[in-house]
Amino acid sequence: MTHRLRLAAIIPLALLAVLFSVSFSAAQTSPPAACSQTVQVQPGETLSLLASRHLGSFAAYPAIVQATNAAAAVDSSYAVIDNPALIRVGQQLCIPATDEVVAQPTVRPLAATPTPAVRAVITPTATPTPIPAADHPLVIANMRARSYPGSEIVIEQTLAPGVNYRRYVASHLSDGLKIYGLLTVPNGTPPATGWPVILFNHGHITPELYRTTERYVAYQDGFARNGYITFKSDYRGHGDSEGEARSGHANPDYTTDVLNALTSLQGYPGADPERIGMWGHSMGGSIVLRSMVVTDTVKVGVIWAGVVASYPDLLERSELQGVAVPEWFARWRDEFIAAYGTPEEKSDFWASISPNSYLADLSGPIQLHHTTGDASVPVQYSDVLAEQIEAVGGVVEYYRYTGDNHNISANFGVAMARSIAFFDAYLK
Repeated sequence: MTHRLRLAAIIPLALLAVLFSVSFSAAQTSPPAACSQTVQVQPGETLSLLASRHLGSFAAYPAIVQATNAAAAVDSSYAVIDNPALIRVGQQLCIPATDEVVAQPTVRPLAATPTPAVRAVITPTATPTPIPAADHPLVIANMRARSYPGSEIVIEQTLAPGVNYRRYVASHLSDGLKIYGLLTVPNGTPPATGWPVILFNHGHITPELYRTTERYVAYQDGFARNGYITFKSDYRGHGDSEGEARSGHANPDYTTDVLNALTSLQGYPGADPERIGMWGHSMGGSIVLRSMVVTDTVKVGVIWAGVVASYPDLLERSELQGVAVPEWFARWRDEFIAAYGTPEEKSDFWASISPNSYLADLSGPIQLHHTTGDASVPVQYSDVLAEQIEAVGGVVEYYRYTGDNHNISANFGVAMARSIAFFDAYLK
Protein backbone atom coordinates (compact mmCIF):
# COMPACT_ATOMS: atom_id res chain seq x y z
CA MET A 1 0.00 0.00 0.00
CA THR A 2 1.20 3.49 -0.78
CA HIS A 3 1.85 5.14 2.56
CA ARG A 4 1.90 8.72 1.36
CA LEU A 5 -1.40 10.05 0.07
CA ARG A 6 -0.64 12.61 -2.61
CA LEU A 7 -2.86 15.54 -3.32
CA ALA A 8 -3.62 14.20 -6.76
CA ALA A 9 -4.71 10.90 -5.21
CA ILE A 10 -7.17 12.62 -2.90
CA ILE A 11 -8.87 14.97 -5.37
CA PRO A 12 -8.03 14.44 -9.05
CA LEU A 13 -8.03 17.78 -10.84
CA ALA A 14 -7.25 18.73 -14.40
CA LEU A 15 -4.58 21.22 -13.38
CA LEU A 16 -2.46 22.05 -16.42
CA ALA A 17 -0.86 25.26 -15.17
CA VAL A 18 2.50 25.55 -13.48
CA LEU A 19 3.20 27.77 -10.46
CA PHE A 20 4.23 31.25 -11.54
CA SER A 21 3.60 34.86 -10.61
CA VAL A 22 0.25 36.04 -11.91
CA SER A 23 -0.90 39.56 -12.64
CA PHE A 24 -4.02 41.05 -11.17
CA SER A 25 -6.43 43.72 -12.30
CA ALA A 26 -9.56 45.20 -10.85
CA ALA A 27 -12.47 42.78 -10.59
CA GLN A 28 -14.47 42.60 -13.79
CA THR A 29 -17.80 44.34 -13.88
CA SER A 30 -19.25 41.25 -15.55
CA PRO A 31 -17.54 37.92 -14.87
CA PRO A 32 -17.10 35.29 -17.58
CA ALA A 33 -20.16 33.19 -18.34
CA ALA A 34 -18.77 30.25 -16.35
CA CYS A 35 -18.54 32.42 -13.21
CA SER A 36 -21.55 33.30 -11.14
CA GLN A 37 -19.38 35.95 -9.51
CA THR A 38 -15.80 37.14 -9.19
CA VAL A 39 -14.08 37.53 -5.82
CA GLN A 40 -10.68 38.70 -4.67
CA VAL A 41 -8.91 36.80 -1.88
CA GLN A 42 -8.92 38.63 1.45
CA PRO A 43 -6.49 38.09 4.37
CA GLY A 44 -7.13 34.80 6.17
CA GLU A 45 -9.32 33.31 3.46
CA THR A 46 -8.79 29.79 2.15
CA LEU A 47 -10.38 27.99 -0.79
CA SER A 48 -12.31 25.77 1.59
CA LEU A 49 -13.71 28.84 3.39
CA LEU A 50 -14.75 30.41 0.08
CA ALA A 51 -16.35 27.14 -1.02
CA SER A 52 -18.26 26.97 2.25
CA ARG A 53 -19.43 30.55 1.88
CA HIS A 54 -20.43 30.50 -1.80
CA LEU A 55 -21.09 26.82 -2.63
CA GLY A 56 -22.40 25.49 0.67
CA SER A 57 -19.59 23.10 1.64
CA PHE A 58 -15.83 23.40 2.10
CA ALA A 59 -15.47 20.07 0.25
CA ALA A 60 -16.60 21.84 -2.96
CA TYR A 61 -13.42 23.94 -3.27
CA PRO A 62 -12.10 21.94 -6.31
CA ALA A 63 -14.94 23.52 -8.30
CA ILE A 64 -13.48 26.97 -7.63
CA VAL A 65 -10.05 25.73 -8.74
CA GLN A 66 -11.42 24.38 -12.01
CA ALA A 67 -13.55 27.43 -12.74
CA THR A 68 -10.75 29.88 -11.93
CA ASN A 69 -8.19 28.06 -14.07
CA ALA A 70 -10.70 27.94 -16.94
CA ALA A 71 -11.30 31.68 -16.60
CA ALA A 72 -7.54 32.35 -16.45
CA ALA A 73 -7.11 30.62 -19.82
CA VAL A 74 -9.06 33.45 -21.47
CA ASP A 75 -8.57 36.33 -19.02
CA SER A 76 -5.20 36.98 -17.38
CA SER A 77 -6.81 38.93 -14.54
CA TYR A 78 -7.76 35.59 -12.97
CA ALA A 79 -5.30 33.60 -10.90
CA VAL A 80 -3.84 30.30 -12.03
CA ILE A 81 -4.23 27.90 -9.09
CA ASP A 82 -1.60 25.20 -9.22
CA ASN A 83 -1.88 24.33 -5.54
CA PRO A 84 -5.26 24.66 -3.75
CA ALA A 85 -3.58 25.19 -0.38
CA LEU A 86 -1.57 28.18 -1.65
CA ILE A 87 -3.78 31.09 -2.61
CA ARG A 88 -2.67 34.65 -1.99
CA VAL A 89 -4.34 37.85 -0.88
CA GLY A 90 -5.54 39.86 -3.88
CA GLN A 91 -5.86 36.92 -6.30
CA GLN A 92 -8.97 37.07 -8.45
CA LEU A 93 -11.07 33.90 -8.37
CA CYS A 94 -14.07 32.62 -10.29
CA ILE A 95 -17.01 31.23 -8.32
CA PRO A 96 -19.03 28.86 -10.50
CA ALA A 97 -22.80 28.59 -10.37
CA THR A 98 -23.86 26.01 -7.80
CA ASP A 99 -25.78 24.02 -10.42
CA GLU A 100 -22.52 23.56 -12.36
CA VAL A 101 -20.60 22.08 -9.44
CA VAL A 102 -19.87 18.39 -9.97
CA ALA A 103 -19.49 16.29 -6.84
CA GLN A 104 -15.95 15.02 -6.31
CA PRO A 105 -15.85 11.22 -6.10
CA THR A 106 -13.23 10.95 -3.35
CA VAL A 107 -14.53 13.63 -1.00
CA ARG A 108 -18.13 13.15 0.06
CA PRO A 109 -20.12 16.20 1.24
CA LEU A 110 -20.52 16.47 4.99
CA ALA A 111 -24.31 16.45 4.77
CA ALA A 112 -26.93 16.06 2.10
CA THR A 113 -28.13 19.66 2.35
CA PRO A 114 -25.58 21.87 4.10
CA THR A 115 -26.63 25.20 5.52
CA PRO A 116 -24.48 28.35 5.43
CA ALA A 117 -21.18 28.27 7.28
CA VAL A 118 -22.27 30.74 9.98
CA ARG A 119 -25.75 31.54 11.21
CA ALA A 120 -27.11 34.90 10.14
CA VAL A 121 -28.29 35.73 13.66
CA ILE A 122 -26.15 35.00 16.71
CA THR A 123 -27.75 34.96 20.14
CA PRO A 124 -24.95 34.30 22.64
CA THR A 125 -25.83 33.01 26.09
CA ALA A 126 -23.99 35.96 27.63
CA THR A 127 -22.21 39.09 26.49
CA PRO A 128 -18.51 38.37 27.01
CA THR A 129 -15.88 40.99 27.61
CA PRO A 130 -13.67 40.45 24.57
CA ILE A 131 -9.91 40.30 24.77
CA PRO A 132 -8.41 42.50 22.02
CA ALA A 133 -8.01 40.18 19.04
CA ALA A 134 -4.25 40.68 18.77
CA ASP A 135 -3.81 39.87 22.47
CA HIS A 136 -5.91 36.72 22.55
CA PRO A 137 -3.89 33.85 24.10
CA LEU A 138 -4.91 31.49 21.28
CA VAL A 139 -3.07 33.60 18.69
CA ILE A 140 -0.15 31.48 17.51
CA ALA A 141 2.31 34.37 17.76
CA ASN A 142 1.31 34.92 21.40
CA MET A 143 1.69 31.24 22.23
CA ARG A 144 5.17 31.28 20.68
CA ALA A 145 6.12 34.35 22.72
CA ARG A 146 5.31 32.87 26.12
CA SER A 147 7.40 30.34 28.07
CA TYR A 148 6.65 26.77 29.13
CA PRO A 149 9.08 26.18 32.01
CA GLY A 150 7.63 22.93 33.31
CA SER A 151 8.87 21.56 36.63
CA GLU A 152 10.18 18.40 38.23
CA ILE A 153 8.17 15.26 37.51
CA VAL A 154 6.87 13.93 40.83
CA ILE A 155 5.80 10.29 41.23
CA GLU A 156 2.49 10.37 43.12
CA GLN A 157 1.53 6.71 42.95
CA THR A 158 3.09 3.47 41.69
CA LEU A 159 0.65 1.31 39.74
CA ALA A 160 0.68 -2.31 38.62
CA PRO A 161 3.31 -2.66 35.88
CA GLY A 162 2.67 -3.26 32.20
CA VAL A 163 4.11 -6.13 30.18
CA ASN A 164 7.62 -4.67 30.01
CA TYR A 165 7.25 -1.23 31.56
CA ARG A 166 6.47 0.51 34.82
CA ARG A 167 3.35 2.63 35.40
CA TYR A 168 2.93 5.64 37.64
CA VAL A 169 0.55 8.46 38.38
CA ALA A 170 2.86 11.46 38.16
CA SER A 171 2.47 15.24 38.39
CA HIS A 172 4.10 18.45 37.21
CA LEU A 173 3.30 22.16 37.32
CA SER A 174 1.65 24.21 34.58
CA ASP A 175 0.71 27.88 35.10
CA GLY A 176 1.14 27.21 38.82
CA LEU A 177 -1.39 24.36 38.73
CA LYS A 178 -0.62 20.79 39.70
CA ILE A 179 -1.34 18.61 36.66
CA TYR A 180 -1.51 14.84 36.93
CA GLY A 181 -1.01 12.19 34.28
CA LEU A 182 -0.24 8.55 33.57
CA LEU A 183 3.51 7.99 33.13
CA THR A 184 5.05 4.80 31.73
CA VAL A 185 8.77 4.00 31.72
CA PRO A 186 10.36 1.02 29.91
CA ASN A 187 12.14 -1.62 31.95
CA GLY A 188 15.87 -2.12 31.45
CA THR A 189 18.82 0.14 30.81
CA PRO A 190 18.01 3.29 28.81
CA PRO A 191 19.84 3.96 25.53
CA ALA A 192 22.93 6.16 25.78
CA THR A 193 20.93 9.33 25.18
CA GLY A 194 17.84 8.15 27.05
CA TRP A 195 14.48 6.68 26.06
CA PRO A 196 12.46 8.48 23.37
CA VAL A 197 9.31 10.12 24.73
CA ILE A 198 5.72 10.24 23.43
CA LEU A 199 3.31 12.76 24.91
CA PHE A 200 -0.14 11.21 24.70
CA ASN A 201 -3.04 13.65 24.18
CA HIS A 202 -6.52 12.28 24.79
CA GLY A 203 -9.71 13.54 23.17
CA HIS A 204 -12.65 15.35 24.70
CA ILE A 205 -14.04 13.53 27.72
CA THR A 206 -16.53 15.07 30.14
CA PRO A 207 -14.19 16.11 32.98
CA GLU A 208 -16.43 14.64 35.66
CA LEU A 209 -16.21 11.23 33.98
CA TYR A 210 -12.47 11.29 33.31
CA ARG A 211 -10.24 8.88 35.27
CA THR A 212 -6.46 8.79 34.90
CA THR A 213 -6.15 5.01 34.69
CA GLU A 214 -9.41 4.20 32.88
CA ARG A 215 -9.10 5.96 29.53
CA TYR A 216 -7.04 5.04 26.44
CA VAL A 217 -5.41 2.12 28.24
CA ALA A 218 -4.89 -0.01 25.11
CA TYR A 219 -3.75 2.98 23.07
CA GLN A 220 -1.07 4.09 25.50
CA ASP A 221 0.01 0.50 26.10
CA GLY A 222 0.78 0.07 22.40
CA PHE A 223 3.52 2.71 22.58
CA ALA A 224 4.65 1.98 26.13
CA ARG A 225 5.54 -1.63 25.39
CA ASN A 226 7.66 -0.61 22.38
CA GLY A 227 10.47 1.20 24.14
CA TYR A 228 9.01 4.68 24.73
CA ILE A 229 8.46 6.73 27.84
CA THR A 230 4.84 7.90 27.56
CA PHE A 231 2.88 10.51 29.47
CA LYS A 232 -0.89 10.98 29.13
CA SER A 233 -1.78 14.38 30.57
CA ASP A 234 -5.01 14.69 32.51
CA TYR A 235 -5.19 18.38 31.48
CA ARG A 236 -6.35 20.94 34.01
CA GLY A 237 -9.75 20.24 35.52
CA HIS A 238 -9.60 16.54 34.61
CA GLY A 239 -9.16 13.82 37.20
CA ASP A 240 -7.22 15.26 40.15
CA SER A 241 -5.58 18.03 38.12
CA GLU A 242 -6.06 21.52 39.51
CA GLY A 243 -7.66 24.32 37.55
CA GLU A 244 -10.77 24.76 35.45
CA ALA A 245 -11.58 22.58 32.45
CA ARG A 246 -12.42 24.92 29.58
CA SER A 247 -12.94 24.30 25.88
CA GLY A 248 -9.79 23.18 24.11
CA HIS A 249 -10.94 25.14 21.06
CA ALA A 250 -11.56 28.45 22.86
CA ASN A 251 -8.34 28.79 24.84
CA PRO A 252 -4.82 27.32 24.91
CA ASP A 253 -4.98 25.80 28.41
CA TYR A 254 -4.65 22.15 27.42
CA THR A 255 -1.86 22.85 24.95
CA THR A 256 -0.10 24.87 27.65
CA ASP A 257 -0.38 21.90 30.04
CA VAL A 258 1.04 19.55 27.43
CA LEU A 259 3.94 21.85 26.54
CA ASN A 260 4.80 22.24 30.22
CA ALA A 261 4.68 18.45 30.52
CA LEU A 262 7.09 18.28 27.58
CA THR A 263 9.59 20.58 29.30
CA SER A 264 9.19 18.62 32.52
CA LEU A 265 9.87 15.32 30.77
CA GLN A 266 13.00 16.72 29.15
CA GLY A 267 14.52 16.73 32.63
CA TYR A 268 13.15 13.35 33.69
CA PRO A 269 15.90 10.77 34.43
CA GLY A 270 16.22 8.29 31.57
CA ALA A 271 14.41 10.47 29.02
CA ASP A 272 16.06 11.77 25.85
CA PRO A 273 15.27 15.52 25.75
CA GLU A 274 15.92 15.64 22.00
CA ARG A 275 13.61 12.78 21.01
CA ILE A 276 10.08 13.82 21.90
CA GLY A 277 6.96 13.11 19.84
CA MET A 278 3.21 13.50 20.29
CA TRP A 279 0.16 11.32 19.68
CA GLY A 280 -3.35 12.72 19.76
CA HIS A 281 -6.92 11.56 19.24
CA SER A 282 -9.83 13.82 18.29
CA MET A 283 -9.40 17.06 20.29
CA GLY A 284 -5.96 15.74 21.26
CA GLY A 285 -5.09 15.84 17.56
CA SER A 286 -5.66 19.59 17.52
CA ILE A 287 -3.27 19.86 20.49
CA VAL A 288 -0.62 17.97 18.52
CA LEU A 289 -1.04 20.26 15.51
CA ARG A 290 -0.99 23.44 17.59
CA SER A 291 2.04 22.28 19.57
CA MET A 292 3.99 21.51 16.40
CA VAL A 293 3.61 25.06 15.06
CA VAL A 294 4.23 26.71 18.44
CA THR A 295 7.48 24.89 19.34
CA ASP A 296 10.21 23.11 17.41
CA THR A 297 10.75 20.60 20.22
CA VAL A 298 8.13 18.11 19.01
CA LYS A 299 9.98 16.02 16.44
CA VAL A 300 7.08 13.94 15.09
CA GLY A 301 3.30 13.78 15.47
CA VAL A 302 0.65 11.10 14.95
CA ILE A 303 -3.03 12.09 14.88
CA TRP A 304 -6.07 9.79 14.94
CA ALA A 305 -9.44 11.27 13.90
CA GLY A 306 -8.16 14.74 14.66
CA VAL A 307 -10.10 17.98 14.96
CA VAL A 308 -7.54 19.53 12.65
CA ALA A 309 -9.62 21.92 10.55
CA SER A 310 -9.06 25.65 10.42
CA TYR A 311 -11.45 27.64 12.59
CA PRO A 312 -13.61 28.80 9.64
CA ASP A 313 -14.04 25.16 8.55
CA LEU A 314 -14.67 24.13 12.15
CA LEU A 315 -17.50 26.66 12.39
CA GLU A 316 -18.97 25.42 9.13
CA ARG A 317 -19.02 21.87 10.52
CA SER A 318 -21.04 23.10 13.50
CA GLU A 319 -23.81 24.43 11.27
CA LEU A 320 -24.61 21.41 9.11
CA GLN A 321 -28.11 20.03 9.20
CA GLY A 322 -28.58 16.85 11.15
CA VAL A 323 -25.45 17.36 13.25
CA ALA A 324 -25.96 17.58 16.99
CA VAL A 325 -23.85 20.50 18.24
CA PRO A 326 -22.71 19.99 21.86
CA GLU A 327 -23.69 22.78 24.23
CA TRP A 328 -20.07 23.46 25.17
CA PHE A 329 -19.17 23.86 21.48
CA ALA A 330 -22.11 26.16 20.74
CA ARG A 331 -21.29 28.33 23.75
CA TRP A 332 -17.69 29.17 22.80
CA ARG A 333 -18.58 29.48 19.12
CA ASP A 334 -21.35 32.00 19.80
CA GLU A 335 -19.24 33.95 22.27
CA PHE A 336 -16.30 34.16 19.86
CA ILE A 337 -18.48 35.32 16.98
CA ALA A 338 -20.17 37.90 19.21
CA ALA A 339 -16.79 39.18 20.41
CA TYR A 340 -14.70 38.99 17.23
CA GLY A 341 -17.10 38.72 14.31
CA THR A 342 -17.57 35.94 11.79
CA PRO A 343 -14.68 34.59 9.71
CA GLU A 344 -16.06 36.66 6.83
CA GLU A 345 -15.90 39.82 8.93
CA LYS A 346 -12.63 39.21 10.81
CA SER A 347 -10.63 36.79 8.70
CA ASP A 348 -7.28 37.98 10.10
CA PHE A 349 -8.26 37.02 13.64
CA TRP A 350 -9.54 33.55 12.71
CA ALA A 351 -6.42 32.89 10.64
CA SER A 352 -4.18 34.01 13.51
CA ILE A 353 -5.57 31.36 15.88
CA SER A 354 -5.62 28.50 13.33
CA PRO A 355 -2.53 26.22 13.29
CA ASN A 356 -3.43 25.52 9.64
CA SER A 357 -2.18 29.01 8.79
CA TYR A 358 1.34 28.05 9.94
CA LEU A 359 1.89 24.60 8.45
CA ALA A 360 5.12 25.68 6.77
CA ASP A 361 6.51 25.92 10.32
CA LEU A 362 5.63 22.38 11.41
CA SER A 363 8.38 21.02 13.62
CA GLY A 364 8.41 17.54 12.07
CA PRO A 365 6.59 14.91 10.00
CA ILE A 366 2.96 14.02 10.72
CA GLN A 367 0.99 10.81 10.27
CA LEU A 368 -2.81 11.02 9.98
CA HIS A 369 -5.46 8.32 10.47
CA HIS A 370 -9.18 8.84 9.86
CA THR A 371 -12.24 6.78 8.95
CA THR A 372 -14.96 7.55 6.46
CA GLY A 373 -17.53 6.36 9.02
CA ASP A 374 -16.49 8.86 11.71
CA ALA A 375 -19.73 10.40 12.99
CA SER A 376 -17.97 12.77 15.39
CA VAL A 377 -15.18 14.39 13.35
CA PRO A 378 -15.49 14.63 9.54
CA VAL A 379 -12.86 12.72 7.58
CA GLN A 380 -12.57 15.78 5.33
CA TYR A 381 -10.63 17.52 8.10
CA SER A 382 -7.76 15.07 7.60
CA ASP A 383 -8.23 15.06 3.81
CA VAL A 384 -7.68 18.80 3.64
CA LEU A 385 -4.86 18.86 6.21
CA ALA A 386 -2.93 16.20 4.28
CA GLU A 387 -3.21 18.35 1.14
CA GLN A 388 -2.17 21.48 2.98
CA ILE A 389 0.92 19.90 4.53
CA GLU A 390 2.09 18.50 1.20
CA ALA A 391 1.42 21.86 -0.42
CA VAL A 392 3.99 23.57 1.79
CA GLY A 393 6.55 20.80 1.34
CA GLY A 394 5.92 19.05 4.65
CA VAL A 395 6.14 15.31 5.29
CA VAL A 396 2.75 13.67 5.81
CA GLU A 397 1.61 10.06 5.79
CA TYR A 398 -2.16 9.58 5.63
CA TYR A 399 -4.30 6.47 6.13
CA ARG A 400 -8.01 6.71 5.29
CA TYR A 401 -10.08 3.73 6.45
CA THR A 402 -13.41 2.76 4.91
CA GLY A 403 -16.29 2.66 7.36
CA ASP A 404 -15.23 2.13 10.99
CA ASN A 405 -15.81 4.72 13.74
CA HIS A 406 -14.31 7.67 15.56
CA ASN A 407 -12.07 5.43 17.68
CA ILE A 408 -10.84 3.46 14.63
CA SER A 409 -11.92 0.33 16.52
CA ALA A 410 -12.17 -2.08 13.59
CA ASN A 411 -8.72 -1.07 12.30
CA PHE A 412 -7.11 -0.55 15.70
CA GLY A 413 -4.38 -3.17 15.26
CA VAL A 414 -3.19 -2.00 11.86
CA ALA A 415 -3.45 1.70 12.82
CA MET A 416 -1.41 1.06 15.95
CA ALA A 417 1.24 -0.89 14.01
CA ARG A 418 1.53 1.95 11.49
CA SER A 419 1.75 4.55 14.26
CA ILE A 420 4.52 2.68 16.07
CA ALA A 421 6.42 2.21 12.82
CA PHE A 422 6.16 5.95 12.14
CA PHE A 423 7.51 6.87 15.55
CA ASP A 424 10.26 4.27 15.14
CA ALA A 425 11.27 5.77 11.79
CA TYR A 426 11.39 9.41 12.92
CA LEU A 427 12.02 9.25 16.68
CA LYS A 428 14.16 6.20 17.32
